[in-house]
Amino acid sequence: MSGARGFGVAAGLDPEVARPLAARCAELGYSSLWSNDHPGALGLETIAIFAESAPELDLGVAVMALDRHDPASIAAQIDRLGINRDRLWLGVGAGFSDRPLTRMREALPELREALPDVRLVLAAMGPKMCALAGSSYDGVFFNWMTPDFARSARENVERGAREAGREVPPVMGYVRTAVGPDAEERLAKEESFYRDLHPGYRNHFDRLGEPEGTVGVAAGDRDDAAAALAGYDALDTIVVRGLATASTEGMISVAEAAAP
Repeated sequence: MSGARGFGVAAGLDPEVARPLAARCAELGYSSLWSNDHPGALGLETIAIFAESAPELDLGVAVMALDRHDPASIAAQIDRLGINRDRLWLGVGAGFSDRPLTRMREALPELREALPDVRLVLAAMGPKMCALAGSSYDGVFFNWMTPDFARSARENVERGAREAGREVPPVMGYVRTAVGPDAEERLAKEESFYRDLHPGYRNHFDRLGEPEGTVGVAAGDRDDAAAALAGYDALDTIVVRGLATASTEGMISVAEAAAP
């Protein structure tokens, strides 16, 4: 899995955009297709559309917050949509839950019972959550990290795995990517929303200590994008989160510029 690349979108992408985008990503050599999940749209529905046009690629949702989704309802949605569980990486996170570390540790047995054939990926940013992912989950998903921060976070995943006496699970993560003359503006707009979303994100960006609008890739062209993405060598799978107009042309242009 090391060196793989996925492409990710916001949930609710128009099916008339999602289908050709998925097909083009398959042609470009992406190994997986991803959607986030938010109160206005179900990520599982978006990847079910991807599945139709790129049947050979893995599918991922990153992430479903357990303050909004319980394991049984997630399982029911997967079955309703006919998603092949063998293809699925299911990212889960604490959302706005109190005591998020405890919540994700205690949720794992219920998740395993409800979703026995699904690879469970823990959304992690802080050192304790990264160690929990390394010790117990099938994968870990990073978000809003610089290359250096991702390397240090991976060390915490490896520590958790080592202390649990198991192999290090796959490390994946979103890298927000915009390409073109308005790339810096797109990245800054996306980042500004997350910086103050909730205390977990505020603490995370404080730890990063990076200027606003700089966490991710804002590239002028394909060569610039390739060079910037190469810095994320701590990730076994870089999931390019395309920042573009939600049109076929806009999304495919980012996918082409950031292709493996």
